[in-house]
Amino acid sequence: MEIKISPSMLASDYANLEAELKKCETAGAELIHLDVMDGHFVPNISIGAPVIKAMKSVCSVPFDVHLMISDPLKYIEAFADAGADIITFHIESESDADKTIDKIIACGCKPAIAVKPGTDVEAVYPYADRLSMALVMTVEPGFGGQSFMADMMPKIEKLRAEYPDLDIQVDGGVNAETIKLCAAAGANVFVAGSAVFKSENPAETILLLKKNAGKL
Repeated sequence: MEIKISPSMLASDYANLEAELKKCETAGAELIHLDVMDGHFVPNISIGAPVIKAMKSVCSVPFDVHLMISDPLKYIEAFADAGADIITFHIESESDADKTIDKIIACGCKPAIAVKPGTDVEAVYPYADRLSMALVMTVEPGFGGQSFMADMMPKIEKLRAEYPDLDIQVDGGVNAETIKLCAAAGANVFVAGSAVFKSENPAETILLLKKNAGKL
């Protein structure tokens, strides 16, 4: 499986988004992770489609948009129009999963489903054959900078055993050490926020992440 690093803009300097995006681009990131929070599904509020559209105009790296919102189906078209390449929604949301996947595909984006730490990964199984990716959260969604939950690794192992060709993403507390556990469990797409944006040399950090995940 191809190893992909997806820096989370939630940890970036929001006063200098274009510069932060360029930093990821030149550092060799495969994806840009964008957390969308509505203050209802999760307690925090972040960015919406207009900001993502503005960011897309200055960045060529594919956008990995993670919808932590109560009714994702209602907003799929807006985020697709804004420039999302992958749209991830939560299985715990209020929207019908099949209809949401249908809408994402109809809008020309790749569908993905996320599960919170308290949700059994088997919740993804009925939809896995239609997904481009599944996201296993290794923190509670809603805020950046949380501690990595190593007890989520069996979920990744279980999902990888069932779906050997599916991209499996991890999000939450991923750094140069925890990425080793995630990769060993079977993950191949890694969301890294603070590890990249708090680094003095993001390019070196991304290279180290890839190395520790077994790519280099």
